Amino acid sequence: MPKMMFVKGFVGTATALAALAAHASAPSAWKDYDQKVTQACLAASGLKDAKPVGGLVKYDDRVPVTALVLTGRYPQKHMKNAPGRELCVWDRKAEKAYVSEADQLLPQ
Repeated sequence: MPKMMFVKGFVGTATALAALAAHASAPSAWKDYDQKVTQACLAASGLKDAKPVGGLVKYDDRVPVTALVLTGRYPQKHMKNAPGRELCVWDRKAEKAYVSEADQLLPQ
């Protein structure tokens, strides 16, 4: 009898975990994640009228980051509204966006 209860408990737990995993991988969950990362990167950007270039680059869990290239214009007066690019890296663990100038990343 105790063995049967263990099996039922194990099967119930496995089913619940499978349901959670399926929900986390649902297309709507990925869409929400993409929007969250994109908005965080745009907010962290130092460029005027920043917008994403291409799509998100999602690394696996060994390197828990997502990257996004942004384009816009430098707002500093001495830059004279020159076009610029930034690379945004979203840290999945810290849930924070970091940006760095990346004009050399793509040809103009």
